[in-house]
Amino acid sequence: MPALRQALDWTFRSRVDGRITVGQWPNLPLWLFIGLTAVGFALDPAGTLGRAARAGALLCLAWWALDEVVRGVNPWRRFLGAAVLVGMAVSWGLRGFAV
Repeated sequence: MPALRQALDWTFRSRVDGRITVGQWPNLPLWLFIGLTAVGFALDPAGTLGRAARAGALLCLAWWALDEVVRGVNPWRRFLGAAVLVGMAVSWGLRGFAV
């Protein structure tokens, strides 16, 4: 059990303040993603503004994920960012870059 506890501590312990960090309050790119996603739902999905909102939301999500990979406070946050980037790449690979 001590090995599991050590692994969990290593994974979730913040390298910045030493606290356990699984999630954090959204930062600017994540707030923009949330806002643009909401705007995209309110607009005509086939319209120019709807497509622009979705494209902006995806760019903000990629920005957030890359920032987590580079500056995440612990391995869990870096893994989460990498998983989102991989998921986006797979999604784009399967359906193309269409928004």
